[in-house]
Amino acid sequence: MISKNVHLGKNVKIYQPELVNLYSCEIGDNTKIAAFVEIQKGVKVGQNCKIQAFAFIPEGVTIGDEVFIGPHVCFINDKYPKAVNSDGSLKQAGDWQITPTVVEKGAAIGAGAVILCGVTIGKNSLIGAGAVVTKNVAPGQTVIANPAQVLK
Repeated sequence: MISKNVHLGKNVKIYQPELVNLYSCEIGDNTKIAAFVEIQKGVKVGQNCKIQAFAFIPEGVTIGDEVFIGPHVCFINDKYPKAVNSDGSLKQAGDWQITPTVVEKGAAIGAGAVILCGVTIGKNSLIGAGAVVTKNVAPGQTVIANPAQVLK
């Protein structure tokens, strides 16, 4: 489902529009989005990006231009997720604390990586497949493993 308040730039390609969930987000020119991708409200995706199947991009994430997001990449937007409040009541929308995450221009995130909230993935950096990113990644750096460590 693509909600009516999604802003799509010029030449955006969504390969199977009936198999994505896009809510109140902004997608830049020439970006390509595969099937089974969810992009939530307030997310900004830059120009010339490629987002592979099953990627999950929640509220609070900003993605720069020319970014590659591999299949099954999962961004996290809450440092302390819980289903209920301390009094046992079910959490409502206002009970969540969104922590922003930024992916800078030209970064590439490999398949199955998990990106915890509150980090910046630097320009032209590379996140290896399956990495769990818990800290900022410097521009041009390559990180791998769980937790992600700089590849030497």
